[in-house]
Amino acid sequence: MAKVKITETVLRDAHQSLIATRMPISDMIPILSEMDKVGYYSAEVWGGATFDACLRFLDEDPWERLRTIRKAMPNTKLQMLFRGQNMLGYRHYADDVLEYFVQKTVANGMDIIRIFDALNDIRNLETAIKAAKKEGAHAQIAISYTTGEVFTDEYYVNYAKQIRDAGADSICLKDMAALLTPYKTEQLVRAIKSEVDLPLQIHTHYTSGLASMCLLKGIEAGADIVDTAMSPLALGTSHAPTESIVAALQGTEYDTGLDLVKLNEIRDYFMTLRDKYIKSGLLDPKMLATDTGALIYQVPGGMLSNLLSQLKQAGKEDKLQEVLNEVPRVRKDAGYPPLVTPSSQIVGTQAVFNVIMGERYKTVTKEFKGIVRGEYGKTPVPIDPEFRKKILGDEQPIDCRPADLLKPELDTLRKECAEWIEQEEDVLSYAQFGQVAVKFFEKRRAKKYNIDAEHADKESAVHPL
Repeated sequence: MAKVKITETVLRDAHQSLIATRMPISDMIPILSEMDKVGYYSAEVWGGATFDACLRFLDEDPWERLRTIRKAMPNTKLQMLFRGQNMLGYRHYADDVLEYFVQKTVANGMDIIRIFDALNDIRNLETAIKAAKKEGAHAQIAISYTTGEVFTDEYYVNYAKQIRDAGADSICLKDMAALLTPYKTEQLVRAIKSEVDLPLQIHTHYTSGLASMCLLKGIEAGADIVDTAMSPLALGTSHAPTESIVAALQGTEYDTGLDLVKLNEIRDYFMTLRDKYIKSGLLDPKMLATDTGALIYQVPGGMLSNLLSQLKQAGKEDKLQEVLNEVPRVRKDAGYPPLVTPSSQIVGTQAVFNVIMGERYKTVTKEFKGIVRGEYGKTPVPIDPEFRKKILGDEQPIDCRPADLLKPELDTLRKECAEWIEQEEDVLSYAQFGQVAVKFFEKRRAKKYNIDAEHADKESAVHPL
Protein backbone atom coordinates (compact mmCIF):
# COMPACT_ATOMS: atom_id res chain seq x y z
CA MET A 1 0.00 0.00 0.00
CA ALA A 2 1.41 3.38 -1.03
CA LYS A 3 1.29 6.38 1.27
CA VAL A 4 -2.05 8.12 1.37
CA LYS A 5 -1.99 11.51 -0.30
CA ILE A 6 -3.69 14.66 1.03
CA THR A 7 -5.50 17.38 -0.91
CA GLU A 8 -5.78 20.52 1.22
CA THR A 9 -9.10 22.35 0.77
CA VAL A 10 -8.66 25.30 3.18
CA LEU A 11 -8.11 27.77 0.31
CA ARG A 12 -11.32 26.78 -1.54
CA ASP A 13 -14.00 24.38 -0.35
CA ALA A 14 -13.44 24.83 3.40
CA HIS A 15 -14.19 28.55 3.30
CA GLN A 16 -16.84 28.07 0.62
CA SER A 17 -18.64 25.73 3.03
CA LEU A 18 -18.22 27.80 6.21
CA ILE A 19 -18.08 31.48 5.20
CA ALA A 20 -19.75 31.53 1.78
CA THR A 21 -16.43 31.73 -0.11
CA ARG A 22 -15.48 35.09 1.40
CA MET A 23 -11.77 34.49 2.15
CA PRO A 24 -9.90 37.19 0.19
CA ILE A 25 -6.49 36.63 -1.36
CA SER A 26 -5.02 39.09 1.18
CA ASP A 27 -5.81 36.53 3.94
CA MET A 28 -4.09 33.75 1.96
CA ILE A 29 -0.86 35.45 0.86
CA PRO A 30 0.95 35.43 4.26
CA ILE A 31 0.71 31.62 4.60
CA LEU A 32 1.08 30.37 1.00
CA SER A 33 4.86 29.90 1.03
CA GLU A 34 4.63 27.89 4.30
CA MET A 35 1.87 25.71 2.86
CA ASP A 36 4.05 25.12 -0.18
CA LYS A 37 6.63 23.39 2.06
CA VAL A 38 4.18 20.82 3.50
CA GLY A 39 4.26 18.30 0.64
CA TYR A 40 0.53 18.06 -0.01
CA TYR A 41 -0.50 16.00 -3.03
CA SER A 42 -2.40 19.11 -4.13
CA ALA A 43 -4.02 22.28 -2.84
CA GLU A 44 -7.55 23.04 -3.98
CA VAL A 45 -7.49 26.79 -4.57
CA TRP A 46 -9.93 27.73 -7.33
CA GLY A 47 -13.19 26.93 -9.08
CA GLY A 48 -16.47 26.09 -7.38
CA ALA A 49 -17.96 29.39 -6.18
CA THR A 50 -14.61 31.21 -5.81
CA PHE A 51 -14.80 32.76 -9.29
CA ASP A 52 -18.27 34.17 -8.66
CA ALA A 53 -17.38 35.38 -5.13
CA CYS A 54 -14.20 37.13 -6.33
CA LEU A 55 -16.09 39.17 -8.92
CA ARG A 56 -19.35 39.69 -7.03
CA PHE A 57 -18.27 40.26 -3.42
CA LEU A 58 -14.50 40.58 -3.04
CA ASP A 59 -13.68 42.99 -5.89
CA GLU A 60 -10.90 40.62 -6.97
CA ASP A 61 -9.88 39.31 -10.37
CA PRO A 62 -10.08 35.50 -10.06
CA TRP A 63 -7.37 35.10 -12.70
CA GLU A 64 -5.02 37.32 -10.71
CA ARG A 65 -5.79 35.22 -7.62
CA LEU A 66 -4.75 32.07 -9.49
CA ARG A 67 -1.53 33.67 -10.74
CA THR A 68 -0.69 34.94 -7.23
CA ILE A 69 -1.16 31.49 -5.65
CA ARG A 70 0.78 29.81 -8.45
CA LYS A 71 3.75 32.14 -7.92
CA ALA A 72 3.72 31.63 -4.14
CA MET A 73 3.32 27.83 -4.31
CA PRO A 74 5.70 26.63 -7.04
CA ASN A 75 6.17 23.16 -5.50
CA THR A 76 2.53 22.21 -4.96
CA LYS A 77 0.04 21.00 -7.56
CA LEU A 78 -2.90 23.40 -7.78
CA GLN A 79 -6.39 21.97 -8.15
CA MET A 80 -9.81 23.36 -9.05
CA LEU A 81 -13.46 22.28 -9.18
CA PHE A 82 -15.17 22.57 -12.58
CA ARG A 83 -18.85 21.90 -13.36
CA GLY A 84 -18.39 20.20 -16.73
CA GLN A 85 -20.32 21.92 -19.50
CA ASN A 86 -21.50 24.57 -16.96
CA MET A 87 -17.85 25.56 -16.32
CA LEU A 88 -18.14 27.82 -13.22
CA GLY A 89 -21.40 29.46 -14.29
CA TYR A 90 -25.03 28.37 -14.21
CA ARG A 91 -25.85 27.28 -17.76
CA HIS A 92 -24.34 25.05 -20.43
CA TYR A 93 -21.70 26.76 -22.57
CA ALA A 94 -20.67 26.07 -26.15
CA ASP A 95 -17.61 23.85 -26.59
CA ASP A 96 -15.43 26.67 -27.94
CA VAL A 97 -15.89 28.69 -24.72
CA LEU A 98 -15.20 25.65 -22.53
CA GLU A 99 -12.05 24.75 -24.47
CA TYR A 100 -10.75 28.32 -24.23
CA PHE A 101 -11.49 28.42 -20.50
CA VAL A 102 -9.51 25.23 -19.88
CA GLN A 103 -6.65 26.50 -22.06
CA LYS A 104 -6.42 29.77 -20.08
CA THR A 105 -6.83 28.02 -16.72
CA VAL A 106 -3.87 25.74 -17.37
CA ALA A 107 -1.82 28.59 -18.85
CA ASN A 108 -2.34 30.52 -15.61
CA GLY A 109 -1.03 27.68 -13.47
CA MET A 110 -3.67 24.99 -12.88
CA ASP A 111 -2.46 21.37 -12.64
CA ILE A 112 -5.52 19.26 -11.72
CA ILE A 113 -9.05 19.92 -12.92
CA ARG A 114 -11.75 18.06 -10.98
CA ILE A 115 -14.76 17.90 -13.31
CA PHE A 116 -18.28 16.82 -12.35
CA ASP A 117 -21.82 16.81 -13.69
CA ALA A 118 -24.85 17.14 -11.41
CA LEU A 119 -26.68 14.32 -13.24
CA ASN A 120 -23.61 12.06 -13.67
CA ASP A 121 -24.16 12.36 -17.44
CA ILE A 122 -20.79 11.46 -18.97
CA ARG A 123 -21.69 13.33 -22.19
CA ASN A 124 -21.55 16.62 -20.26
CA LEU A 125 -17.94 15.86 -19.27
CA GLU A 126 -16.34 14.63 -22.48
CA THR A 127 -15.37 18.03 -23.93
CA ALA A 128 -13.84 19.11 -20.60
CA ILE A 129 -11.82 15.88 -20.29
CA LYS A 130 -10.42 16.23 -23.81
CA ALA A 131 -9.65 19.92 -23.29
CA ALA A 132 -7.82 19.27 -19.98
CA LYS A 133 -5.72 16.48 -21.49
CA LYS A 134 -4.92 18.53 -24.58
CA GLU A 135 -3.49 21.27 -22.32
CA GLY A 136 -1.46 18.74 -20.32
CA ALA A 137 -3.55 19.00 -17.13
CA HIS A 138 -4.66 16.08 -14.97
CA ALA A 139 -8.36 15.38 -15.65
CA GLN A 140 -10.06 14.04 -12.53
CA ILE A 141 -13.73 13.13 -12.89
CA ALA A 142 -15.96 13.27 -9.84
CA ILE A 143 -18.90 10.96 -9.25
CA SER A 144 -21.74 12.97 -7.68
CA TYR A 145 -22.65 10.68 -4.79
CA THR A 146 -26.26 10.39 -3.68
CA THR A 147 -28.62 7.84 -2.17
CA GLY A 148 -31.82 6.18 -3.39
CA GLU A 149 -33.00 2.85 -4.68
CA VAL A 150 -31.30 3.16 -8.09
CA PHE A 151 -27.94 4.30 -6.66
CA THR A 152 -26.43 0.88 -6.03
CA ASP A 153 -22.75 -0.09 -6.03
CA GLU A 154 -23.40 -1.40 -9.54
CA TYR A 155 -24.61 2.07 -10.66
CA TYR A 156 -21.45 3.73 -9.33
CA VAL A 157 -19.09 1.06 -10.71
CA ASN A 158 -20.75 1.40 -14.11
CA TYR A 159 -20.28 5.19 -14.02
CA ALA A 160 -16.64 4.74 -12.93
CA LYS A 161 -16.11 2.55 -16.02
CA GLN A 162 -17.61 5.25 -18.25
CA ILE A 163 -15.25 7.77 -16.63
CA ARG A 164 -12.25 5.53 -17.29
CA ASP A 165 -13.33 4.94 -20.90
CA ALA A 166 -13.73 8.70 -21.44
CA GLY A 167 -10.00 9.13 -20.71
CA ALA A 168 -9.96 10.46 -17.14
CA ASP A 169 -6.68 10.31 -15.17
CA SER A 170 -8.35 9.68 -11.80
CA ILE A 171 -11.76 9.42 -10.11
CA CYS A 172 -13.16 11.32 -7.15
CA LEU A 173 -16.02 10.01 -5.04
CA LYS A 174 -17.66 13.38 -4.35
CA ASP A 175 -20.05 13.43 -1.41
CA MET A 176 -21.16 17.07 -1.35
CA ALA A 177 -24.15 16.47 0.92
CA ALA A 178 -22.37 14.34 3.58
CA LEU A 179 -24.53 11.29 2.83
CA LEU A 180 -21.71 8.72 3.03
CA THR A 181 -21.42 6.53 6.11
CA PRO A 182 -18.18 4.72 7.08
CA TYR A 183 -19.13 1.19 6.05
CA LYS A 184 -20.86 2.38 2.88
CA THR A 185 -17.63 4.20 1.97
CA GLU A 186 -15.59 1.02 2.49
CA GLN A 187 -18.02 -1.05 0.40
CA LEU A 188 -18.17 1.47 -2.43
CA VAL A 189 -14.40 2.07 -2.59
CA ARG A 190 -13.76 -1.71 -2.72
CA ALA A 191 -16.38 -2.12 -5.48
CA ILE A 192 -14.92 0.67 -7.65
CA LYS A 193 -11.25 -0.26 -7.06
CA SER A 194 -11.92 -3.92 -7.93
CA GLU A 195 -13.29 -2.97 -11.35
CA VAL A 196 -11.49 0.24 -12.34
CA ASP A 197 -7.73 0.66 -12.19
CA LEU A 198 -7.51 4.43 -11.64
CA PRO A 199 -6.41 6.44 -8.57
CA LEU A 200 -9.46 7.07 -6.37
CA GLN A 201 -9.93 10.17 -4.20
CA ILE A 202 -12.57 10.72 -1.48
CA HIS A 203 -14.29 14.06 -0.93
CA THR A 204 -16.87 14.24 1.87
CA HIS A 205 -18.16 16.87 4.30
CA TYR A 206 -18.32 16.77 8.10
CA THR A 207 -21.98 17.87 8.36
CA SER A 208 -23.24 14.57 9.77
CA GLY A 209 -20.11 14.06 11.93
CA LEU A 210 -18.91 11.01 9.98
CA ALA A 211 -16.24 12.37 7.61
CA SER A 212 -13.11 11.23 9.49
CA MET A 213 -14.54 7.72 9.89
CA CYS A 214 -15.54 7.64 6.22
CA LEU A 215 -12.02 8.65 5.15
CA LEU A 216 -10.41 6.03 7.40
CA LYS A 217 -12.63 3.19 6.14
CA GLY A 218 -12.13 4.41 2.56
CA ILE A 219 -8.34 4.45 3.01
CA GLU A 220 -8.38 0.90 4.41
CA ALA A 221 -10.43 -0.15 1.35
CA GLY A 222 -7.85 1.26 -1.07
CA ALA A 223 -8.56 4.98 -1.58
CA ASP A 224 -5.39 6.75 -2.73
CA ILE A 225 -6.09 10.41 -1.87
CA VAL A 226 -8.39 12.20 0.59
CA ASP A 227 -9.63 15.78 0.88
CA THR A 228 -9.08 17.50 4.25
CA ALA A 229 -9.02 21.05 5.65
CA MET A 230 -6.74 22.72 8.19
CA SER A 231 -8.52 22.27 11.54
CA PRO A 232 -9.52 25.91 12.26
CA LEU A 233 -11.69 25.79 9.12
CA ALA A 234 -12.62 22.08 9.34
CA LEU A 235 -15.65 20.25 10.81
CA GLY A 236 -19.29 21.32 10.47
CA THR A 237 -20.20 21.81 6.83
CA SER A 238 -16.47 21.73 5.93
CA HIS A 239 -14.15 18.70 5.91
CA ALA A 240 -12.19 16.39 8.20
CA PRO A 241 -9.20 18.17 9.85
CA THR A 242 -5.92 17.72 7.99
CA GLU A 243 -3.76 17.42 11.12
CA SER A 244 -6.04 14.79 12.71
CA ILE A 245 -6.06 12.57 9.62
CA VAL A 246 -2.26 12.90 9.29
CA ALA A 247 -1.88 11.97 12.99
CA ALA A 248 -4.30 9.02 12.67
CA LEU A 249 -2.24 7.51 9.84
CA GLN A 250 1.23 8.14 11.34
CA GLY A 251 3.32 5.01 11.84
CA THR A 252 0.98 2.87 9.72
CA GLU A 253 1.28 1.56 6.17
CA TYR A 254 -0.88 4.54 5.12
CA ASP A 255 1.41 7.18 6.70
CA THR A 256 1.10 10.41 4.70
CA GLY A 257 4.67 11.46 5.52
CA LEU A 258 3.46 14.99 6.31
CA ASP A 259 5.04 16.82 9.26
CA LEU A 260 2.64 17.51 12.14
CA VAL A 261 4.91 20.23 13.56
CA LYS A 262 4.83 22.12 10.24
CA LEU A 263 1.06 21.64 10.00
CA ASN A 264 0.57 23.01 13.51
CA GLU A 265 2.49 26.16 12.58
CA ILE A 266 0.11 26.63 9.66
CA ARG A 267 -2.81 25.89 11.99
CA ASP A 268 -1.80 28.85 14.19
CA TYR A 269 -2.15 31.19 11.23
CA PHE A 270 -5.60 29.89 10.26
CA MET A 271 -6.68 30.07 13.92
CA THR A 272 -6.16 33.85 13.83
CA LEU A 273 -8.27 33.99 10.64
CA ARG A 274 -11.00 31.87 12.25
CA ASP A 275 -11.11 34.23 15.27
CA LYS A 276 -11.32 37.21 12.92
CA TYR A 277 -14.17 35.63 10.92
CA ILE A 278 -16.15 34.76 14.07
CA LYS A 279 -15.74 38.28 15.50
CA SER A 280 -16.85 39.88 12.22
CA GLY A 281 -19.90 37.58 12.07
CA LEU A 282 -18.68 35.99 8.84
CA LEU A 283 -18.31 32.58 10.51
CA ASP A 284 -21.40 31.48 12.42
CA PRO A 285 -20.31 28.91 15.06
CA LYS A 286 -23.57 27.03 14.30
CA MET A 287 -21.98 26.03 10.97
CA LEU A 288 -19.53 23.92 12.98
CA ALA A 289 -22.24 21.83 14.67
CA THR A 290 -23.06 18.25 13.69
CA ASP A 291 -26.41 17.71 11.95
CA THR A 292 -27.53 14.22 10.91
CA GLY A 293 -30.68 15.66 9.31
CA ALA A 294 -29.34 14.89 5.84
CA LEU A 295 -29.14 11.18 6.70
CA ILE A 296 -32.68 11.12 8.10
CA TYR A 297 -34.40 13.06 5.31
CA GLN A 298 -31.99 12.05 2.51
CA VAL A 299 -31.72 15.71 1.51
CA PRO A 300 -28.60 17.89 1.86
CA GLY A 301 -28.53 20.31 4.82
CA GLY A 302 -28.56 23.39 2.57
CA MET A 303 -31.62 22.06 0.77
CA LEU A 304 -33.44 21.49 4.09
CA SER A 305 -32.94 25.11 5.20
CA ASN A 306 -34.02 26.26 1.72
CA LEU A 307 -37.29 24.30 1.92
CA LEU A 308 -38.07 25.71 5.37
CA SER A 309 -37.38 29.25 4.19
CA GLN A 310 -39.71 28.83 1.17
CA LEU A 311 -42.48 27.49 3.41
CA LYS A 312 -42.02 30.33 5.92
CA GLN A 313 -42.42 32.90 3.14
CA ALA A 314 -45.71 31.22 2.18
CA GLY A 315 -46.80 31.03 5.85
CA LYS A 316 -46.93 27.21 5.57
CA GLU A 317 -44.02 26.06 7.73
CA ASP A 318 -46.32 23.46 9.32
CA LYS A 319 -46.19 21.64 5.97
CA LEU A 320 -42.45 20.77 6.21
CA GLN A 321 -43.04 17.05 6.80
CA GLU A 322 -45.42 16.90 3.81
CA VAL A 323 -42.76 18.56 1.64
CA LEU A 324 -40.07 16.14 2.89
CA ASN A 325 -42.39 13.25 1.96
CA GLU A 326 -43.03 14.84 -1.44
CA VAL A 327 -39.32 15.36 -2.34
CA PRO A 328 -38.60 11.64 -3.09
CA ARG A 329 -41.78 11.41 -5.18
CA VAL A 330 -40.81 14.45 -7.28
CA ARG A 331 -37.30 13.10 -7.59
CA LYS A 332 -38.61 9.74 -8.84
CA ASP A 333 -40.86 11.51 -11.41
CA ALA A 334 -37.83 13.51 -12.62
CA GLY A 335 -35.65 10.44 -13.25
CA TYR A 336 -33.84 10.35 -9.87
CA PRO A 337 -31.43 13.29 -10.29
CA PRO A 338 -28.74 13.42 -7.56
CA LEU A 339 -29.73 16.15 -5.08
CA VAL A 340 -26.85 18.55 -5.68
CA THR A 341 -26.73 22.07 -7.16
CA PRO A 342 -28.78 22.83 -9.22
CA SER A 343 -31.07 19.77 -9.11
CA SER A 344 -31.58 19.92 -5.31
CA GLN A 345 -33.05 23.43 -5.58
CA ILE A 346 -35.18 22.45 -8.61
CA VAL A 347 -36.66 19.30 -7.04
CA GLY A 348 -37.15 21.01 -3.65
CA THR A 349 -38.97 24.04 -5.08
CA GLN A 350 -41.26 21.82 -7.15
CA ALA A 351 -42.08 19.73 -4.05
CA VAL A 352 -42.98 22.94 -2.17
CA PHE A 353 -45.32 24.03 -5.01
CA ASN A 354 -46.96 20.60 -5.13
CA VAL A 355 -47.76 20.75 -1.41
CA ILE A 356 -48.79 24.43 -1.21
CA MET A 357 -51.05 24.25 -4.28
CA GLY A 358 -52.78 21.14 -2.94
CA GLU A 359 -52.44 19.53 -6.36
CA ARG A 360 -49.31 17.91 -7.77
CA TYR A 361 -47.79 19.78 -10.75
CA LYS A 362 -50.63 22.33 -10.89
CA THR A 363 -47.78 24.85 -11.14
CA VAL A 364 -44.53 23.70 -12.75
CA THR A 365 -41.36 25.79 -12.47
CA LYS A 366 -39.35 26.63 -15.58
CA GLU A 367 -36.33 24.81 -14.12
CA PHE A 368 -38.29 21.63 -13.34
CA LYS A 369 -39.63 21.64 -16.89
CA GLY A 370 -35.98 22.01 -18.01
CA ILE A 371 -34.89 18.85 -16.16
CA VAL A 372 -37.83 16.88 -17.58
CA ARG A 373 -37.12 18.22 -21.07
CA GLY A 374 -33.46 17.18 -20.92
CA GLU A 375 -31.93 20.66 -20.85
CA TYR A 376 -29.49 19.59 -18.12
CA GLY A 377 -28.63 16.22 -19.67
CA LYS A 378 -29.71 12.63 -19.23
CA THR A 379 -31.22 11.68 -15.87
CA PRO A 380 -29.96 8.49 -14.11
CA VAL A 381 -33.29 6.76 -14.88
CA PRO A 382 -35.38 7.50 -18.00
CA ILE A 383 -38.41 9.71 -17.30
CA ASP A 384 -41.79 8.09 -17.89
CA PRO A 385 -43.03 9.26 -21.35
CA GLU A 386 -46.56 9.95 -20.04
CA PHE A 387 -45.22 12.13 -17.23
CA ARG A 388 -42.96 13.92 -19.69
CA LYS A 389 -45.96 14.64 -21.92
CA LYS A 390 -47.96 15.94 -18.93
CA ILE A 391 -45.19 18.41 -17.99
CA LEU A 392 -44.04 19.43 -21.48
CA GLY A 393 -47.29 19.35 -23.46
CA ASP A 394 -46.32 19.68 -27.14
CA GLU A 395 -42.72 20.77 -26.43
CA GLN A 396 -40.13 18.40 -27.87
CA PRO A 397 -37.76 16.74 -25.37
CA ILE A 398 -33.98 17.00 -25.84
CA ASP A 399 -32.34 13.59 -26.17
CA CYS A 400 -28.88 14.71 -27.35
CA ARG A 401 -26.06 16.23 -25.30
CA PRO A 402 -27.50 19.72 -24.50
CA ALA A 403 -24.32 21.51 -25.68
CA ASP A 404 -24.76 19.98 -29.15
CA LEU A 405 -27.57 22.51 -29.63
CA LEU A 406 -25.28 25.46 -28.86
CA LYS A 407 -23.48 27.31 -31.65
CA PRO A 408 -19.92 28.55 -31.07
CA GLU A 409 -20.26 31.70 -28.95
CA LEU A 410 -16.74 32.90 -28.11
CA ASP A 411 -16.54 35.50 -30.92
CA THR A 412 -19.98 36.93 -30.02
CA LEU A 413 -18.99 37.18 -26.35
CA ARG A 414 -15.74 38.92 -27.31
CA LYS A 415 -17.65 41.54 -29.28
CA GLU A 416 -20.14 42.07 -26.44
CA CYS A 417 -17.46 42.83 -23.86
CA ALA A 418 -14.81 44.33 -26.17
CA GLU A 419 -14.74 47.71 -24.39
CA TRP A 420 -13.80 46.09 -21.06
CA ILE A 421 -11.08 43.66 -22.10
CA GLU A 422 -7.70 44.33 -20.48
CA GLN A 423 -6.49 40.71 -20.54
CA GLU A 424 -7.52 37.78 -22.74
CA GLU A 425 -9.15 36.02 -19.77
CA ASP A 426 -11.72 38.81 -19.28
CA VAL A 427 -13.98 37.37 -21.98
CA LEU A 428 -14.26 34.19 -19.88
CA SER A 429 -15.22 36.14 -16.75
CA TYR A 430 -17.86 37.92 -18.83
CA ALA A 431 -19.09 34.68 -20.45
CA GLN A 432 -19.95 33.21 -17.08
CA PHE A 433 -21.06 36.16 -15.02
CA GLY A 434 -22.29 38.78 -17.50
CA GLN A 435 -23.33 41.95 -15.67
CA VAL A 436 -21.55 40.90 -12.46
CA ALA A 437 -18.31 40.82 -14.47
CA VAL A 438 -19.11 44.15 -16.13
CA LYS A 439 -19.58 45.79 -12.70
CA PHE A 440 -16.19 44.40 -11.69
CA PHE A 441 -14.61 45.71 -14.91
CA GLU A 442 -16.13 49.17 -14.25
CA LYS A 443 -14.66 49.26 -10.73
CA ARG A 444 -11.31 48.04 -12.02
CA ARG A 445 -11.24 50.80 -14.63
CA ALA A 446 -12.26 53.48 -12.12
CA LYS A 447 -9.53 52.35 -9.75
CA LYS A 448 -6.96 52.36 -12.53
CA TYR A 449 -8.12 55.75 -13.78
CA ASN A 450 -7.82 57.27 -10.30
CA ILE A 451 -4.32 55.86 -9.90
CA ASP A 452 -3.36 57.13 -13.32
CA ALA A 453 -4.87 60.55 -12.55
CA GLU A 454 -2.87 60.84 -9.32
CA HIS A 455 0.24 59.68 -11.18
CA ALA A 456 -0.39 62.36 -13.85
CA ASP A 457 -0.75 65.06 -11.18
CA LYS A 458 2.58 64.08 -9.64
CA GLU A 459 4.25 64.03 -13.04
CA SER A 460 3.00 67.51 -13.91
CA ALA A 461 4.18 68.82 -10.51
CA VAL A 462 7.69 67.53 -11.22
CA HIS A 463 7.69 68.64 -14.85
CA PRO A 464 5.48 71.77 -15.07
CA LEU A 465 4.33 72.38 -18.61
